[in-house]
This record gives sequence, C-alpha cells and structure tokens, in this order.
Amino acid sequence: MGLFFLRRLLQMVPLLVGITFLSFLIVDLAPGDFFSSLALNPSISPEAIEQMKQSFGYGEPLPARYLAWLAQAVQGDLGLSVAHRVSVLTLIGQRVVNTLILSISALVVTWLLAIPLGVAVAVRRGHLSDRVLSLLGFLGMSLPNFFLAFLLLRFALLTGWFPVGGSVSFDYEDLSPSAKLLDRLHHLILPTIVLATSGMASLMRLMRGAILDLQRADFVRTARAKGLAERTVLFKHVLRNALNPFITLAGYELGTLLGGAALVESVMNLQGLGSLMLEAVLALDIYLVMGSVLIGSLLLLLGNLLADVALAFSDPRIELGASRTQ
Repeated sequence: MGLFFLRRLLQMVPLLVGITFLSFLIVDLAPGDFFSSLALNPSISPEAIEQMKQSFGYGEPLPARYLAWLAQAVQGDLGLSVAHRVSVLTLIGQRVVNTLILSISALVVTWLLAIPLGVAVAVRRGHLSDRVLSLLGFLGMSLPNFFLAFLLLRFALLTGWFPVGGSVSFDYEDLSPSAKLLDRLHHLILPTIVLATSGMASLMRLMRGAILDLQRADFVRTARAKGLAERTVLFKHVLRNALNPFITLAGYELGTLLGGAALVESVMNLQGLGSLMLEAVLALDIYLVMGSVLIGSLLLLLGNLLADVALAFSDPRIELGASRTQ
C-alpha cells in the first residue's frame, strides 16, 4: 500500500506540470489581458499600467513566467491576483470551503439516491415505476444545471421557503453553533438539488443497465442454481460486482462537480471556487486562474487515488502496491 501511494504521488508530478503549463499557455494566448481593460480608463496613465505589468512579471517571456510561477508554487506561493491585488491562496482559501461543502453534499445525495433507485428500477423492469423513474432520469440528464437553478430560484422567490442565493445569512456570525449549522444546511438545499439532479439521473440509468447485464451472467445463474434466495443473489453477487465501475467513477465525480459548480454558483450567487475561477477567466487574471486549476487538478487526482484504494477494498481480486505490476 505504501509503495502504491508513493508511486501514484510521483505520477501526479508530471501530470500537474503538464496541466498547469497548458493552462498557462491557453490563458496567455487569449486575446488581450487584464491590463487591456485598464488602458480604456483615461484616469490611468500608460506609464502606470506598464509599471503594474512589470511588477506582476508580465514583461518576461512565457516560459520564464511559467517557470517563475512554478518555482513559487512549489514553495506554497501561487502569486498575486492582478484583479484583486491580494494573494491567490488567500482568495482560494476564502472560497474553497464553500465549494467543497457544496460538492461533497451533492455527491453524497447523488449516490445515496441513485444506487437504490437504480436497483429498484432494474428489479421492477417493465413496471410502471421503471418507466416513470426512467422518464425522470432522462429529464434530469437533459435539463441544464443553470436552467434548473433559475427555476429553483424562482420557486424560492415565490414561496419564501428557501434563501434566494448566498451561502449563509447576513447575521451568520452572530448565530450559535447549532444555528450556524442549520443556516448553512438551509442555504445548501437548492444548490445541492441542482448539482445532484443530473448526476443522480445518469448514475441511476447506469446502475440499472449494469444490474440487468449482470443478472444474465454465468456466476449469477450458478448462484440461483444453488438455491440461494433472490435477495441474497441480488445484494451479495449482483450489486457487489455492479458497484466496482461506479467506485472508479466516483473518483472523477468530485472534479466534475467542481466544474459544474461554477455556473450554479454564479447563478445562485454562491461565494465558491467555481464562481471565483469563472471571474478569473473573464478578467484574464492568469495567476488566479492557475491557482484554481492547480487546486481543481489536485482534488481530481486525489479523488482518483482514493477511488482506487476503495476499489481494492471492495474487490479482493484487485491488489495494490508492487504486486499490481507483476
């Protein structure tokens, strides 16, 4: 296990270097930069803009700027945001907690509902419940997240049952610890529904298909031939084998949710990492973009690592460490 972790951590290094370099290159190739908008302001002289460019390292060639940023990043310094004039780590630290809470909440809701619903529609194939849930699944997959966010905000505005935007209430700091928890949960309900809807619908359909395929497998026929109860066959043999690809898929879910959270956070006025990265891209704030890309990539790679470990515990046929390469 220790050797497996070490090997995977070492493999992350070239991946992160490649991802960050390509991101740096793409942002640099975009027409204009943050200072182009400042040049339109007559109150800011060209000399002041040029001085700002030099202070942020914009006068150097792209490879030199990337290597300088990479050397700082290795030391834990992601540079300064040209738009906010503060440390990138400070900005990300203020936002990443909200995004992680939202993404993990959506991930938990997605899996807690998608797995049992997928099993239910597979067992009752062809029944009315299968058709209704399958129809709702197709609807959930086809409905864009931002459009569903608009619909739920409209619902919140009409009913007053939920807060219209924001991660916490304006008097959050004055609340007791239990009241703070309830307030944050209250604000999480609608964005969690938005992020969980499409993922839950697709996972439910995938689980249904996996169970239907496995029910025709030879080892399932053998289990039934031994006289095992149908419930035992379903949960001990079919479901356990059906979960293996979904455990691997879970490693990608966190990164996907972080990307999908950007539009949802913008629409619902949530102060998260996704909306921060969207603002950074629109402003061509290259160091803030790079910091957000680095954090998102780390979370995705760590999610894949944890998924591999969980898959090894779920399926004893899978071995980690040195034996995996034999």
